[in-house]
Amino acid sequence: MHKLNLEKKLFKQGHHYIAGVDEVGRGPLAGPVVSACVLVDINFLENINNLKELNDSKKTSLKNREKIFSMIQDNAVSVGIGVCSPKTIDKINILQASLLSSKKAVLNLSHEADIVLMDGKFKIPDLNIDQENIIQGDAKVAVIALASIIAKVYRDKLMTKLNKKYPGYDFEKNKGYGTAYHRKKIKELGPCKIHRYSFAPIKNMYNN
Repeated sequence: MHKLNLEKKLFKQGHHYIAGVDEVGRGPLAGPVVSACVLVDINFLENINNLKELNDSKKTSLKNREKIFSMIQDNAVSVGIGVCSPKTIDKINILQASLLSSKKAVLNLSHEADIVLMDGKFKIPDLNIDQENIIQGDAKVAVIALASIIAKVYRDKLMTKLNKKYPGYDFEKNKGYGTAYHRKKIKELGPCKIHRYSFAPIKNMYNN
């Protein structure tokens, strides 16, 4: 799926450490937004050149996500995670929270990147590292797809844990997204501490 063309070009230009960044969880009604940053060198990319399962996390099976997650953890130069809580999302809006979590992920690397490849059209603010934005980057660029998978697996596991702390909403299955069952339970139980009060339908409940 990913031909590594951009990464190979950047290595030829003299970059030694390339980071891919992506976020998961912009759309749910509950839970944090999570970003991941995966830092790789040329040796790592040579090892994944034939990994056919690599794709955007939303198009990759759970089994393959778990497999690739472990491979990344074992072989990447560094992996950084950034999390912004529902409270922060409500305070600064989901776009700004997504960019903040992405910045946290980059800053949580154990080794500084030469360049950051960012999914989407918005740059991370106040980051003193070269950035390049790629629209639909998780489907086009290997290192961004890697970050997508890390973020997805990390957030899914987090929502499973939060399901035990806040039972009744089926977070283990819906991961905070607005399924019919989840919306029904919000009406019946009211929102809990990890719901996003700035998102409809929760916002609408307090405006009526």
